[in-house]
Amino acid sequence: LGGPDPLDYVSMYRNLGNPALNVPEHWHYVSFGLSDLYGDNRVHEFTGTDGPSGFGFELTFRLKRETGESAPPTWPAELMQGLARYVFQSENTFCSGDHVSWHNPLDNSESRIQHMLLTEDPQMQPVQTPFGVVTFLQIVGVCTEELHAAQQWNGQGILELLRTVPLAGGPWLITDMRRGETIFEIDPHLQQERVDKGIETDGSNLSGVSAKCAWDDLSRPPEDDEDSRSICIGSQPRRLSGKDTEQIRETLRRGLEINSKPVLPPINAQRQNGLNHDRAPSRKDSLESESSAAIIPHELIRTRQLESVHLKFNQESGALIPLCLRGRLLHGRHFTYKSITGDTAITFVSTGVEGAFATEEHPYAAHGPWLQILLTEEFVERMLEDLEDLNSPEEFKLPKEYSWPEKKLKVSILPDAVFDNPLH
Repeated sequence: LGGPDPLDYVSMYRNLGNPALNVPEHWHYVSFGLSDLYGDNRVHEFTGTDGPSGFGFELTFRLKRETGESAPPTWPAELMQGLARYVFQSENTFCSGDHVSWHNPLDNSESRIQHMLLTEDPQMQPVQTPFGVVTFLQIVGVCTEELHAAQQWNGQGILELLRTVPLAGGPWLITDMRRGETIFEIDPHLQQERVDKGIETDGSNLSGVSAKCAWDDLSRPPEDDEDSRSICIGSQPRRLSGKDTEQIRETLRRGLEINSKPVLPPINAQRQNGLNHDRAPSRKDSLESESSAAIIPHELIRTRQLESVHLKFNQESGALIPLCLRGRLLHGRHFTYKSITGDTAITFVSTGVEGAFATEEHPYAAHGPWLQILLTEEFVERMLEDLEDLNSPEEFKLPKEYSWPEKKLKVSILPDAVFDNPLH
């Protein structure tokens, strides 16, 4: 209706739960507006009844009802508006199993519940509307330790564990903002017997994140303007034509599309919160994508082999590098960092990934703003040793630099301000 909030409504219900299933009474919130409510192109382009309605989903949330509470707290509606604002601005959609790093108590209290996982709502099945299909994704509040476990292993695995612990959510995954213990403190065996074993066996199914990141080509002096499409981080990127920019953006948006076979190219059409998840994990991954091949003509952007590169990450993104190496590359997979401030992307690939334009002979290669880095298993093991202090953020002082001169690779962990003010 023209107001500042992306969602038209948030309905709030008192849900009596299900005593037979040990589901307590709670408040149930449902958003309206991520899907197409009108079918008149006012908010969403109407694409027909068979496809998704609007973004194809609405958000739900289940909050434990406190004794004596006669009306639902309204802060979950603000939380939903924040997530919806992100979806509208970025056009990134969410999927079941995604996580959202929030870094703040969801209700602005002192709670340990500071992040979110997303899963199918246990009561609300997908519905066919006159304007397309709508699924319902439930927000589940989690502690930092549970978020990290979801990143290192997978969101669905942690959600299943939460379902088995009544105090941490139970079968309907009800968020209790007063929960003071993680599932690993409630049941210490879960970490070792389920999560650690799962990481070792499965690796991580997180194939990419939105991040504060950048890369520099150190192969040539910065004043070399011969290639108008090279990427210069730390100064304004050289300008592409509007058509070139849109085609690159479209490729990055659609590249990491997952098909029935393990096909995981550069940045996802279904990029969820900027996170990508393998739908069919396989030892043999592929970076080929029919969609990206069809979108960008080869003469538009040529692939460049680089001799030496400098990677730059903020601390949160840098902390995921060990996950990328141990949970992805050592399992024959790949991992992509997509810049939240532009089209820049960095994909690490292992030698087992098919369709990559980085090769063992030329391990650093760029396709427009997208850099691929191929790392051998031997080098990955060495990097994991050298990057061990990334696992201890409390002892970390920025900026921090890691360098492998013989590999002509440099990695810097920098303060957020460097990425927020790229001209400085």
